[in-house]
Amino acid sequence: MNSNNPLSKKNEEALSQLSPFEIKNELIELAKADARKSNSAFLNAGRGNPNWIATDAREAFFLLGSFALAECRRVYTDEPGIAGIPAKDGSADRFEKFLADNATAPGADLLTKAYRYMVETLGADRDELAYEWAEGIIGDQYPTPPRILKYTEAAIRPYLAQEMGNRAAGGGKEYDLFATEGGTAAMCYVFDSLQANHLVKRGDKIALMAPLFTPYIEIPELDRFNFDVVTVSANEVEKDGYHHWQYPESELDKLRDPSIRLLCLINPSNPPSYRLSDDNMKTLVDIVRKDNPNLIIVTDDVYGTFAKDFKSLMYVLPYNTLCVYSFSKYFGATGWRLAVVAAAQDNVCDHLIATLPDAEKEDLRKRYESLTLDVPHLKFIDRMVADSRDVALNHTAGLSTPQQIQMSLFALKCLLDTEDVYKGKMQQMIHDRLDTLWENTGFKQFDDDLRVGYYSEIDFMVQATKVYGEDFAKWLAATHNSLDVTIRLAKETATVVLNGSGFDGPEWSIRTSEANLDKDAYAVIGKKIRQILDEYYAEYQASKK
Repeated sequence: MNSNNPLSKKNEEALSQLSPFEIKNELIELAKADARKSNSAFLNAGRGNPNWIATDAREAFFLLGSFALAECRRVYTDEPGIAGIPAKDGSADRFEKFLADNATAPGADLLTKAYRYMVETLGADRDELAYEWAEGIIGDQYPTPPRILKYTEAAIRPYLAQEMGNRAAGGGKEYDLFATEGGTAAMCYVFDSLQANHLVKRGDKIALMAPLFTPYIEIPELDRFNFDVVTVSANEVEKDGYHHWQYPESELDKLRDPSIRLLCLINPSNPPSYRLSDDNMKTLVDIVRKDNPNLIIVTDDVYGTFAKDFKSLMYVLPYNTLCVYSFSKYFGATGWRLAVVAAAQDNVCDHLIATLPDAEKEDLRKRYESLTLDVPHLKFIDRMVADSRDVALNHTAGLSTPQQIQMSLFALKCLLDTEDVYKGKMQQMIHDRLDTLWENTGFKQFDDDLRVGYYSEIDFMVQATKVYGEDFAKWLAATHNSLDVTIRLAKETATVVLNGSGFDGPEWSIRTSEANLDKDAYAVIGKKIRQILDEYYAEYQASKK
C-alpha cells in the first residue's frame, strides 16, 4: 500500500485485485495507525472469529483427560514422566467410578450425561466407548478408522440431523461422515476428490451462488481446475430499492443447464448471512428433478445453527448434496480445526463413478488398488479420505483423535440441550449486535426471518441513493473507487471492515462481522459508517459550488 496516500485511485485499484482477507492486513495497519494518532479504539469487524467460547464441553474434555491419564498410569509408572496406554477391559467400570468420585468437578455433569446418552440412547458398548474416549483424548494411536472414530460418528450424526433441520428423523444414520481439519480442509478435499475421480474435470462448467466466501471463488480459478464458472447471484436490488438477498428464479434457472456439473453455496450465506428461502429450496428441488438430476451440490452450512428454523439441502436433496459443516463458529473453536463432510449413503457421486467410461474406471482402479481388491465399490467419501493423504498414506489419514473427542463433546452438549438454551443465547447475542450496528447507521433494516446476522453486508450505493438521492450516488460512483469506503474507515476511524466486492457481492458493499466484538463496539462502528457517508455528501455539496 502507498503509505503516503492510501486513498489514491492508483493504490485502490491495485488493492482491489487482492482477496479481501489480504486487503484486511493493510487495513489493520491503517486502522492501528489512526488509533495511535487519534486515541480512538481500534475496532476490527473484518473477521468472523467469535469472541466467545462454549465452556462446559471444554471442561468435560479436560476432565476426561484426567481420567485418561489415570488409565495410562495404571499400566506402569516405573519411570518418571512415562506411562503406558489405556486398556479396554473394565474401562467402563473404572470410568463410572471416576465420574462418581469427581461428581462436583467442572465438566462432570456434562461428561456424565454425555456418557449415559451414548450408552442408553445411542446404544454404545460401555467398554468400547470408555476406551475410545480415553485412548482418543490421549492421542496415542492413529485415527482408526481413518475416516472418523466409531463413536465420534455416532454422536455427530444425530447432532447434524438436529441442527441441520431433520430433528424428527432421529439418528441420521443414512449419512457417512469424514472428520476434517476444519471447514477449509474439507473444501480442499472435496474439490480434489471430485477432480481425481473424474466427476469434474479441468475446464468444466460449475456454478457458484454469490455472494460467497472467497475461497469458493478463488479455488475454481486455480490452473489445475480452471473451471468455467457460472455465477448465480443474489445481488439484485428489489423493487423497493433494497437487497433482500434471495435468488431470483431467473438466476436459479441457470442451473437447469445439465452441463453444469457442480454447484457450491454457503447456507446461510457469507456474506450477507441469510438462509435460503423455502421458495428458493423448492426451485432447486424442481431443477434437480426435472433438468439436472446429476448435479453435485456442495453446501457449506457452518452458520446454520445461528438461523431460526434452518433446513439444509443435505436433507432436502440428500442424493445430490455433500454437506460441509464446521464446529468453529458456534462453539468459538476456530483454533481447534473441527469439521465434517457428510455424504448420504446413496449419493450421486457414487452413481456417477459407477457409470464412468471404462478407461476412466481403469485409471481409478490403478489409483486405489493398494486400498482394496474391490475398487468399484469403494465409496466416494472413503476415496476422499485416501486422497487427503495422496492414497499411499491412507493408513495415516484422519483428524487427530483428541480433536475428534472435543468435537463429540460439542455435539453431545447440544443433543442434551433439549430446550435449545445455548442456541437461543447465541442467536440473541448475534441479533443484538446486528440491530445495534444498523440502528446507529440510521439505515433502514427490514424485519426478515431469513436474516441470520452473523455478518452484515451494507451496500453503500443503495444507502447513498436512499439517504441523499440518485444524483449523489452517481457522483460517488464517478469520483471514488468502491474500495475507498473500507480504506477511509480504517484510515480515518480506526475501523476495519471488508469489501463486499471481494465476495462477489455488490461493488460498493462492505461486510461487517457481528461475531468478534462486543455489542457496544457495533454502536461505534454504525456511527462511523454513517459518518463516512455524510463526509462523502459534504464533498459532493462542495463540488456543486
